[in-house]
This record gives sequence, structure tokens and C-alpha cells, in this order.
Amino acid sequence: MGFGRPRKLETEGDLYEYAVGALGRRMRSIAELKRLLRRRVDDDSEIGKTLVELVIRRLKDQGYLNDAKYAAAYSSFRRDNEKFGRRRVLTELKVKGVHGEVIEKAIVAAFAEVDEEKQAREYLRRKRLKKPDNKKDAARIFRQLIRAGFGAKTVFRILRKWDVDEEMLGELENEPES
Repeated sequence: MGFGRPRKLETEGDLYEYAVGALGRRMRSIAELKRLLRRRVDDDSEIGKTLVELVIRRLKDQGYLNDAKYAAAYSSFRRDNEKFGRRRVLTELKVKGVHGEVIEKAIVAAFAEVDEEKQAREYLRRKRLKKPDNKKDAARIFRQLIRAGFGAKTVFRILRKWDVDEEMLGELENEPES
């Protein structure tokens, strides 16, 4: 038995209940919640768009929806639990539709006291990555740390402390950052 199309909601009350339930399952940005609600109303009609805006406004007024608090909580969670770097968290918040100024304030606050090299080492420990034995392992660790949101300078500092061959580091410097 497959899942059918989501049932369309026609009243503000029904849409509000659905939105509160969605927020109860996990925090969401305003843009994420709008996308979710738009799938539950008639997209083409002006009434559907108005219902979504009314529900969003009501949730904001009640304090259930706040991008600044969302970005701060999300940044802290990803920093502390996932051990990600500043760039990764910034990119993820952009994808979630949070406004640039809100992201910048949240990132600055969340990563103000963070030593990036220490954070990268904690990420390596969390992922159980050990000192590379060969060039292939060094390149893999380099790419993984870049994807995790750490700057190239920090990654090179860690690899140099692991006594990775300088020739290999020169090759890695030519690799593009993501």
C-alpha cells in the first residue's frame, strides 16, 4: 500500500494544527514551514497563499516561529553534536532558507569562542579518523574536513602536525575548496 497525495487543507484552523504538529516534530525555519504548508493547500489559488501567510503570521506572533532562534539553536547543535565547522553550518542554514543577516549573527555567536583546529580534531575523533598512512588517506581526510566546514589553513595545520609529506600537501593545495 503506497502513500497517496497529501490531503488538502481548506481552513486556517486545519492548516494551523498541521503547522503546529510539524513544528512539534522538529524546529523549522520560516521558509521550510512555508514550503511544507504550500503542499497542503491549493497552490494556484490566492486563498491558499493567503492561508499560508495567515498561519505563518499567527505562529510568529505566538513565538512558535522565529528564524533567529532557529539559526542560533541549529548552529549550536551542529557545532556541539556534529562537530561541524563554520562554513558547513552557514551553508546548511542558507539551504534551509534563513536570511543572510540572521545566519551571520547566529554563526558569529555560535563560533565566537571556538578554536577551529580543536573543533576539527574533535570532528576527526568523532568520525574515528586516524593519522593517514599514505597519500590517498591524506587526501581523503583533507576532503572530509573541507566538506565538514573547516578552512584549508586549519586542515593543512592538522596534516602538518601529523607529518604528512610536504609534496602531498602541495598537491592538496591545488585541490578546489567546496
